[in-house]
Amino acid sequence: MPHLVWLTENYPPANGGMAVSCDRIVRGLRAAGVVVDVLHFTRQSSGKPRLEIQRNGRHLAFPVGDDVSHSLNLLFEHLRIDPQREAFTHVVAFGGHLPLLAAPSFAAWLGLPLITLFRGNDFDAAIFSPQRRDIVREAIERAARVGVVSHDKAQRIRALHPAAEITWTPNSIDLADWSPLPSDRAQAARWRDTHVAGTRRVLGLFGQIKSKKGGLQLVDALLASGTHAHLHLLLVGDLEDDIHARLADEASPIAHTALPFSDRYSLLPHYCACDAIAIPSFYDGMPNVLLEAMGLGVPLLASTAGGMGDILVDGEHGFLFHPGDQHGCRHALARLAQASSADLRRMGEACLETARLFHPARETNAYLDVLRETMPAAAPHAAPLSKDAI
Repeated sequence: MPHLVWLTENYPPANGGMAVSCDRIVRGLRAAGVVVDVLHFTRQSSGKPRLEIQRNGRHLAFPVGDDVSHSLNLLFEHLRIDPQREAFTHVVAFGGHLPLLAAPSFAAWLGLPLITLFRGNDFDAAIFSPQRRDIVREAIERAARVGVVSHDKAQRIRALHPAAEITWTPNSIDLADWSPLPSDRAQAARWRDTHVAGTRRVLGLFGQIKSKKGGLQLVDALLASGTHAHLHLLLVGDLEDDIHARLADEASPIAHTALPFSDRYSLLPHYCACDAIAIPSFYDGMPNVLLEAMGLGVPLLASTAGGMGDILVDGEHGFLFHPGDQHGCRHALARLAQASSADLRRMGEACLETARLFHPARETNAYLDVLRETMPAAAPHAAPLSKDAI
């Protein structure tokens, strides 16, 4: 059975969609019998590593201070003398700068296959960065397998690295665990009665609400299209200053409510209050918001970046536009404002049916296939060099 050394910057108690995905995937693999040792890089500037024994694995919270190279050297020494080292079968890099930096060397020194998993915008943000481009290249070229959550990412990586072995490993959602209570729907109805004027449609924007994720483009498109008179923006999450300033301007005619980041399950009433969810990303992976909205039967107003382009059909699941297309975004907003309630219900039902295809068992099985196909044949571990060999 595989025994993974899993490097990540995103794992509970950290917040955000990446941490949710990491936790879900690790729990699925452990439930299937895989041993997963999570090495979680934290941004604490001081403190000692904290080890927690968990079912089918361990969790090591490893603080990384200002001297990253020193911290990573210390972490490898920890692995080199780990009493379970001989059981390790793979090193996995789960997104983020530090895992991509450390995992190729750790895998080579331990004599193990490397699995590189690109999540979110890791590839897009790094490929044009002079400081990070080489890190991404090494993480791809040294990998026995590269996992991506969208087909466009696979195409871009393959064009740059034709020899790379790439597998599409999309996100999942457990709909049995993601279902609103009657009290959630009642709370949503009360919020609409209190905050939403007349027959305005509610358009939700959840998560990291940044300009480079299309947030400011959406606000500008609302103004340019004239649809702000028919819509109410509900923003839940971390709102970037320039977007907040644009909305808070006394001259802004956009009706909106901005709420802080909250626990995932606390979001259910907010989702239920929406007629559509916006994901206007310029580039993306497969955001959890996508499947969370679809799993609740809420249509999308989204760009075709990343996973949106993989699974959404314009007019069937919502209103789509090309990433960065301001005219297309305005047109999508106009179509949302003009859509009938029956149209939105039909789209919501189609979203729910599609979300059912992305069950966690499917996600776990995809990772199990990757691990089986890359499992070392025998004696995978690199022997320490002797003096005579130097």
